Amino acid sequence: MSKGLWNTDLAPLPPAERRWAWYHFAGLWVGMVVAVPSWMLAAGLIEQGMSAMQATLTVLLGNIVILAPLMLIGHAGARYGVPYAVLARASFGTRGARVPALARAAVACGWYGIQTWIGGEALLTLLGVFLHRDLRGVPLPWLGIGVGQFAAFLLFWAVQLLFVRKGLGAVRRLETWTAPVKIIACAALVWWAICKAHGLGPIFSAPSAFAPGGARAGQFWSVFWPSLTAMVGFWGTLALNIPDFTRLARSQRDQMIGQAIGLPPTMGLIALAGVITTSATVVIYGRAIWDPVELSGTLSGPLVLIGLLVIGIDTISCNIAANLVCAAYDISSLSPERISYRRGALITALIGMAMMPWKLLATSGGYIFVWLTGYGALLGPIAGILIADHWLVRRTRLDVAALYRSEGAYRFAGGWNPVAIAAFLLGVLPSLPGFLATVAPDAFGWVPAGFAALYGYAWFVGLGIAFIFYWLAMAHRRAPEAIPNLAA
Repeated sequence: MSKGLWNTDLAPLPPAERRWAWYHFAGLWVGMVVAVPSWMLAAGLIEQGMSAMQATLTVLLGNIVILAPLMLIGHAGARYGVPYAVLARASFGTRGARVPALARAAVACGWYGIQTWIGGEALLTLLGVFLHRDLRGVPLPWLGIGVGQFAAFLLFWAVQLLFVRKGLGAVRRLETWTAPVKIIACAALVWWAICKAHGLGPIFSAPSAFAPGGARAGQFWSVFWPSLTAMVGFWGTLALNIPDFTRLARSQRDQMIGQAIGLPPTMGLIALAGVITTSATVVIYGRAIWDPVELSGTLSGPLVLIGLLVIGIDTISCNIAANLVCAAYDISSLSPERISYRRGALITALIGMAMMPWKLLATSGGYIFVWLTGYGALLGPIAGILIADHWLVRRTRLDVAALYRSEGAYRFAGGWNPVAIAAFLLGVLPSLPGFLATVAPDAFGWVPAGFAALYGYAWFVGLGIAFIFYWLAMAHRRAPEAIPNLAA
């Protein structure tokens, strides 16, 4: 093993330590899916003008699409017991793997901050209900949020770090045991919405804003494609670092069945719950409330207490599993001899705070079309490279020992694979002009309409370009003859 490429957290897991069954993976996905950001996906589409059914089907379709890369990339983790940051060395090189690790870690840090903000808001709302007061406080200069909001954010930020010391076993237990509770809580909120709106009729009869005569008549497809890209990009993060979890699988069958059961059906149900509830708020309050924390604050009695407590528990379990774990591994891989998993987790938490996540959630458009679609443009090319390398170039064969040696089969040119770097850049660049025009339309209004339209397909475009370029450029390389440490 070479210095700088190995520590105990990044080492391949032996078969005896791979104990996750299919129901652990299903529970993991249920725990991550039944979360506030997932709820806000479909709810945000309602606010953008879609009907209840249009929003639900858009979310469901996006998650059926992302299931394929989840299984394809997860295969390597289950077979060889290596995490994502190590697997990336096979395609990017032993040093070049820092590029996809940094890209994935940056997105995970942003998500960690978003989830922490949501959890802090839930705590603040819960306390405000008890005290019958608005505890947000006076807005702080530059931050743009109240003193109370920032204090609640810091408190929730600190609470989550307590779980860092417990490791992935605690994550598995937390997700498995809290998943049923969260499903029951969502069902209760939907039941409340249907009762208050006097049935499903008023909810599903509400027309789409894109229908003839609607406020956005004729604009459906211009919203649908960027929305679908955002839905795919939502779990595009986990599609990369899914080996961090599948390396714990007892078999390929366990990880594949568990993911197939846990992701699309649950995502479809949470989307349906989100659109029913958000559509009901239009009937009940006269406006769409897409944030379940804000909605819980409008309730009374035990419902608000149960809702906000569940949101708090849900946020902790989802945030650790979906964001903290992967970012900690990725950051640790940058300098394994200096950064342990726990130290990587602390760095993740600090960066997540510095990114001021409340600004990303200021509007549903910013959340869906800037944040989700934007990082999809960054991560799609990496997914394309990993899939092409593992399945077409290496034909699922890896020399595991060489992944931890600076002079091994994955050294390429000084530890960098120029083909992977070129494929990554080629995949990202077409979406960059459209991203800039979306983030700052006043400054980048000169960007041609074609680039803005292309941005709506960012994840697909990036994955396709990187996949094809990498495959063709690396086709001359042979897969390793030996398969050391093959376990499943």
